[in-house]
Amino acid sequence: MPLKVVIVGAGIGGLSAAVSMRHAGHDVKVFEASESKKEIGAGVGLQPNALRALNFLGVKREKLQGVEWRGVATFDAETAERHDPPPIPNFEQLQREGINHLTCLREDLHQELRRLATEAGGDASFGPPVELHLGSKVTTCDPEAGTVTLSNGEVVSGDVVIGADGVNSVVRTSVVGKPVPAEATGFGCYRCLFDPGDRSADFDWAFQQFTSARMKSPFGEFISYGVRSGTLGNFVGFYTESEPKRDSSEPIAQVATKEMALAALSKFDPMFHRIFELPLASQVVKWQLRTVPRLPTWINGRAAIMGDAAHAMLPLLGSGAAMAIEEGTCLGILFPAGTKSEDVPKRLEAFQDLRKERGDYVKEQSTAQAKWENREHIARHIKVINAYDVVGATQEYLRSHF
Repeated sequence: MPLKVVIVGAGIGGLSAAVSMRHAGHDVKVFEASESKKEIGAGVGLQPNALRALNFLGVKREKLQGVEWRGVATFDAETAERHDPPPIPNFEQLQREGINHLTCLREDLHQELRRLATEAGGDASFGPPVELHLGSKVTTCDPEAGTVTLSNGEVVSGDVVIGADGVNSVVRTSVVGKPVPAEATGFGCYRCLFDPGDRSADFDWAFQQFTSARMKSPFGEFISYGVRSGTLGNFVGFYTESEPKRDSSEPIAQVATKEMALAALSKFDPMFHRIFELPLASQVVKWQLRTVPRLPTWINGRAAIMGDAAHAMLPLLGSGAAMAIEEGTCLGILFPAGTKSEDVPKRLEAFQDLRKERGDYVKEQSTAQAKWENREHIARHIKVINAYDVVGATQEYLRSHF
């Protein structure tokens, strides 16, 4: 009999897990607090490790409408002096495998995962379409019983519960056994999309490759790249909060203005300010960046947490979405068709064995990048992250341990 899988959260991580569990033939229900779940945050970078997992899930690359890039063009933040990127090792091989670097809209990735989760038909070995329940807020979880309780009082039972409910996770409290609030880091960012239109040639430095300019002290960074097949430009501006709110007292995301984002880049060369001459293609959103401290466990009974619920991180290695995609993919492989309900706790132990060390490593190295002296080691960390094959590693673990 297929397992009954309950997933809390319908973001990129939750839907990756839903698709992977559907691949394995299970009955999957996803509960999302938002009435109309839509990814925000503008762009996302997808490196080879994430694309290996997405290819396994059946994601069609053309649906992502992404922009391929060959490296990071770096600029001096105060002089705008440009340094062209070194070539990406084995770029032609990555192209042949369809896993060369891509930047796309989070919304486009989210929609493709939602399609794979919920559309009828497809491969006969798939399970039924995933049930997506929007406007269904989970308030508590019982890990031993494998149940979640909704805000309307309904109790939903499953063989396994996956908490993919983000930085303010409810399931995390139940898994760890106590509240573990996300911590404000003292850093924030502004994000938005621009429409270059007929001025795209004037901004090829910003959107024709992945662009980065770093301010040494206080920490600040300008990042831009193309999305939606190059018709839109994604902007992220990181800054150090003047009065860090360590108690996470302000909302994690707030609508902002161009002027507020420009003020955060006041010490950057005027070339970087020119990007705000372009028409906006989205709201400017101000984010307070928070992280989750290293947790003693990601599993408890029939429940597990993943993604930001387990290891919310600074986006300074661009790997938060990738880790959630890897973890969602890993879960489906560890629970192949024929997995029995009584085997669930052992399979979740395997998930933790495979994923926790890697998730904690990427989180901690992402935080470390806020210090200028750690930037010289960034290439080594990115190599470790990008080289990983979650499909092969999980399949090998499955063969050797089960």
